[in-house]
Amino acid sequence: MIETVETLITSQYTYLLFAIILTLGLYMAIASENLVKKIIGLNIFQTGVFLFFVTTAYVADGSVPVIPESAQAYDPFASPLPHVIVLTAIVVGVALTAVGLALVVRIYSDYGTLREDVLMEVYSDE
Repeated sequence: MIETVETLITSQYTYLLFAIILTLGLYMAIASENLVKKIIGLNIFQTGVFLFFVTTAYVADGSVPVIPESAQAYDPFASPLPHVIVLTAIVVGVALTAVGLALVVRIYSDYGTLREDVLMEVYSDE
């Protein structure tokens, strides 16, 4: 049983890594009171998703998806689609982070705090 767990961890360590990163990012986004820390948590969560996509795109002994004339029908190649999706998601993530930080700056200039509990009290008083 222990050998099976050790083999699973050593052969699938990237899946364990992305699960830890996802959990850490989700915890930061939910449990943190500071709005900037929430945005950082969302970015860490996104990084875990990106790692998952890249990990699932791995093909053992895969080649570039450019098919030469000498290729056989059974030659493995790596699909470029997950990488393209990750690149698009990175661009969307950067834009989302920029908008989120701009909102945080505006909230701080209006209310003078970034703590969620204080902002909820101020909002309920208005």
